[in-house]
Amino acid sequence: MAHSNLLIIGFVWPEPKSSAAGSRMLQLIKQFQNQGYQITFASAAKRSEKSFDLSKIEVETKAIFLNDDSFDIFISKLNPDAILFDRFMTEEQYGWRVAEQCPDAIRILDTEDFHGLRKAREVAAKKNETLGIEHLQNDVTKREIASIYRCDLSLIISEAEMEILTSQFKIDPSLLYYLPFLLDPIEETQIAQLPNFELRADFVTIGNFLHAPNYDAVLHLKQSIWPLIRKELPKAELHIYGAYESKKVSQLNNEHEGFLIKGFAQDVYTVMQKGKVCLAPLRFGAGLKGKLIDAMQNGTPCVMSQIAAEGMFGSCEVNGFVENDPKRFAEKAVLLYNNLEVWNSKQQNGFEILNERFKKEDFSSDFEARIKFVVKNLRTHRQNNFIGQLLMHHTLQSTKYMSKWISAKNK
Repeated sequence: MAHSNLLIIGFVWPEPKSSAAGSRMLQLIKQFQNQGYQITFASAAKRSEKSFDLSKIEVETKAIFLNDDSFDIFISKLNPDAILFDRFMTEEQYGWRVAEQCPDAIRILDTEDFHGLRKAREVAAKKNETLGIEHLQNDVTKREIASIYRCDLSLIISEAEMEILTSQFKIDPSLLYYLPFLLDPIEETQIAQLPNFELRADFVTIGNFLHAPNYDAVLHLKQSIWPLIRKELPKAELHIYGAYESKKVSQLNNEHEGFLIKGFAQDVYTVMQKGKVCLAPLRFGAGLKGKLIDAMQNGTPCVMSQIAAEGMFGSCEVNGFVENDPKRFAEKAVLLYNNLEVWNSKQQNGFEILNERFKKEDFSSDFEARIKFVVKNLRTHRQNNFIGQLLMHHTLQSTKYMSKWISAKNK
């Protein structure tokens, strides 16, 4: 499929230093480039100083607008063979325009994570309720699954989310493709260069503060977990990193308690290699957690909640401990911090997880074959997705007609 054109419609401009979503997008771009696609990345979002320079990897860029007919002219002229929507919100905005202007182009959705699941868990957590079907069947889930049906293929980052979508919501597996983080293998030479147990100090956590699960996890650490750890390790510090630190985040900083808000990390590898233990007590969320990947790549064992661990380990041994209860969480954190033998064992688990579950070579050829199969059989593929046809029908396209109204109003 040499010299085919792919248009990526980004929810935001990729920021790999700020979020796992940014790193994920660059991984996908590389995959499609290896398949022979020439790529244009378009977004209606504002660029920031943290935005990655896509020209460095030979990707064309285009600023587009919401609810504006200029997009129709742009995509008609570009005439891409494939479109990748970055999260379901971009498919809602632009999917109908894509279908009208480029009906024969394959439409791919990168979910990033299952937003409806994340929303369900957030609502359940705030109400202190056990997650149930009434939480899962929220409006975000309905919008996201409608988007999945309208696309020809949706990329799902977690096996746990694949299971929920196929078992709970009965989505045909032909519409879904499991594609986790795609990483280079970690070599023994890299491992040998990492700081050892004795050269490390302090606890560390990292995450974009605009992401609600990360801010909630920092609050949970502050209120329920860190006081228990600090009681056992009165000189220990917790270094908290993340992009887009707000005033409500910076106010949590307390030097006396060793609870230190460090802000944006220019180099996550340096940050992780200084830390002895990574803490990830997420109480809601979805997808795969980039902070755990960062920790494993830099030899930093973790203590995490079940939600943080979801989809990460398969049948592999965990690179630390999985605990939800604050007291047990703190106990395991202290154990990892103090015990060289346990720490070394958990560190080694992390290296094995990376090489067994996320090595990009293990996914590349199968992913390419799946894309080619759908492209070759696109007509039959769409005929077999009758619910998708229903959702493309004009009577159900409220987003389309709202957009047309706004576009006309703005003229």
